[in-house]
Amino acid sequence: MNTHKKLADLAKTIRSKNAGTDKITFDIIFREKDTYELVKRSRALTPESVCGILNVDASRLTDFVEYDPAYAIKFTILRERPSGSAGDGDIFGAQQYAPFLDMLVDISQ
Repeated sequence: MNTHKKLADLAKTIRSKNAGTDKITFDIIFREKDTYELVKRSRALTPESVCGILNVDASRLTDFVEYDPAYAIKFTILRERPSGSAGDGDIFGAQQYAPFLDMLVDISQ
């Protein structure tokens, strides 16, 4: 029996977007409370795991919230350079969520 599922198969929405010129925010939103609670219990998404998946230093993580009323896990990182500046490859911050799509979550809890 497979005890892991891709986060993309569990979440309703996985997205990233600018939060001002110097930050990118991520939202992982679930349709129902049970799935949200399952992912929370799995500890697949923690400040440490998010930094590892994004390959960023923990000092760049400014916020990490498990927001129960919306069945959402939200976090924000500091950009390496301001949005739209020379060398910025994602002006809107909208492509940064991709590493979370194939992330495996232990659903055996």
